[in-house]
Parts: sequence; C-alpha cells; structure tokens
Amino acid sequence: MLSKVPGLSGPFPATSTLSQGLRAFVATLGLALVLVTPLRAQVQETDRLEAFLTVTGFDAALDSIALSAGDAPLMLGRTPTEFGADWTRTVAEVFDPAMMREMALEILEKALTDDLLTHAVEFYASDLGQRLVAVENAAHLSDDGDMPRLEGEKIIADLLRQGAPRLEILQRMGPAIDPKDGAVRAVEEIQIRFLLSASAAGVVPMELDEATLRVLMEDQRATLRQSMREASLAQSAYVYRDFSDEDLETYVAALEHPDMQRVYELMNAIQYEIMANRFEVLAGRMADLHPGEEL
Repeated sequence: MLSKVPGLSGPFPATSTLSQGLRAFVATLGLALVLVTPLRAQVQETDRLEAFLTVTGFDAALDSIALSAGDAPLMLGRTPTEFGADWTRTVAEVFDPAMMREMALEILEKALTDDLLTHAVEFYASDLGQRLVAVENAAHLSDDGDMPRLEGEKIIADLLRQGAPRLEILQRMGPAIDPKDGAVRAVEEIQIRFLLSASAAGVVPMELDEATLRVLMEDQRATLRQSMREASLAQSAYVYRDFSDEDLETYVAALEHPDMQRVYELMNAIQYEIMANRFEVLAGRMADLHPGEEL
C-alpha cells in the first residue's frame, strides 16, 4: 500500500565546472525532493483511503454512528430530554463526522493492505457494487424508525411461505458480513465501556462493577444474539428488496471471499472501536447536561 520513496543515488559532481553555490543549490534541491516525495506519497495514500471510504460506503456507515447516540440515555433508563436543550449540540460535537472519519483513516492506514483495498474497491466500483452502496447508504442514514424492520419481517414471512431460495441467500449474508460473529461481543463491550464511564462521571447514581456487568451481559448473550440475527435478516430483506436473486447471490459470493471477509473484519472492528470511544466521551459530557441548562 505504501510506496517506496525513491532516493537520490551517487555523489554530486565535485568538479571545477560546478560552482560551490550551484552545488549547494543542487544539494538543497535534492534534500527537498527527498522530503517532498514521502509527503506526496502520504497525500496520495490518504486520497486512496478516502476513496475507499466513499466507494465502499464505509463513510456513510461511520456517519451513521451518530444516530446511535439516542441509545445512550436508554441504556441508563432515561430519555434525551432529561439531559436538557443542549443534548443535540453535544451529540453533534462528540460524534463529529469529520473526526470519526479521521479516526478511521488513521487505523486503515496502518491495517489495510494494498491488496485488500484493491480487492474491495474492484467489487464495489462495479455497477452492481455501486447500486448496492446506494441503497446501503440510504439505509444507514435513514430516519424511518421501525418501518424497515417491520416491512422486512413481512418479506421474510412471505419467503418462508413460498419456500423461496432467496431466503437462504439472505441468511448467508449475516455470517459473510460478520465472519467471526463478533457483533454481539462488540455491542456488549460498547455498553460496558459506556456504563462504566457514565458511572465514573457520576451520571449513574451508583458505582458499577465491571465484573458484575460482564456476568449480566453473558447471561443475556444468547437472547441478544438471536434478536440481532432476526433484526439483521429483516433489515437485509427490506434494503435489498429490489435486487434480483442473481444479484444477491453475486453479492453474497463476493462477501464470502476470504479477502472481503478480512476487509469486513477490519471495518467492523474500526466501527465498533469508534462507537465505543465516542460513547465513553459522551458519558463524560452527559454529567454536565441538565434539563433547562446550557453546557
């Protein structure tokens, strides 16, 4: 992914025909080239990674993290209105899209190899890939509430009655996108980190014990996993409702490729880490928010 920086080889000619001033200028120019070349390589690399975000739709997925902020008060048994009129501005600051993208780019620069980037971009830059990204981006940033899930459940029920092969294709999509079944553990970790931060900030009127929280999470893990699988299947049925079975089979096959699975493993890890980080920061900011008061 990172290009080697070509260096200048060989000494400058030390002859009487090359004046001392000119030799100094050439030496300075050589040093400038050595310094500027890696800078240009870095800029080009950033451009490639930003293109990766756009082409794959990962940028919209990152932006959608802000939509999950409404779950923060719910995890405390409260509502956003209990945190005053400045709640919306605080959420916008903590979940700033530009900042979250910068966090993602920093991780991608270290972890995303050139061959994996190329593999993912080649698929998502195709006609089918871009049509998929368009509907996925719309779904990420949708404010339709429970409607997609409810409509998706109806579609799943119809597929079950028909015994349609499309259902099996949709069922393969979940494991393909989350190859190591890490979503449940990630959600648990986000909740634990948020609750512990909220407790430390005094947002929770009691001191929470991490070990106890983890036991509680483990007890509820099977239920959470089943709920997430059902929600994911319904969401997929709705989002991809206008795609043919052939298109979906092509998509799932692409997602099941080992290189694409490694890409998704990385993107999932980045998204969950950024979400956990931002929820921790939000917990600290919530301590200063009260109804009717400014931050």
